[in-house]
Amino acid sequence: MSSRETQIGFRIETRQAGWCEFVVALLGEVDLYTAPELKAELGRLADDGAKRIVIDLTSTTFIDSTTLGVLLGTVKRLRVTRGEVAVVCSDPNIRRIFEITLLDRVFPIFDSVDEALEEPAASRG
Repeated sequence: MSSRETQIGFRIETRQAGWCEFVVALLGEVDLYTAPELKAELGRLADDGAKRIVIDLTSTTFIDSTTLGVLLGTVKRLRVTRGEVAVVCSDPNIRRIFEITLLDRVFPIFDSVDEALEEPAASRG
């Protein structure tokens, strides 16, 4: 597992959860200032052959449009190799952002990391 803290109150923790499957936990605020670090980490995982990335927003306190753009860019990258980005989000305010922007149709959204990791492989496409 790797962990990087950049801005005060923001941290990324990445762990491998299976063959070519990773969980990226975001802690704190993910915004214009911290999104480049997220983009770099997700790009590294994609370059290393990740097929599925679970973005864990359980400890995330804020996201903005820059964050959504980074996540969408990662979806586009992984779709080329039939990969997927899933989101874990139990916060109703953050979840509402995905609903308002209709991104809940792009990302499978789960209430817990365990639920996201237990999703049957056949339903992943």
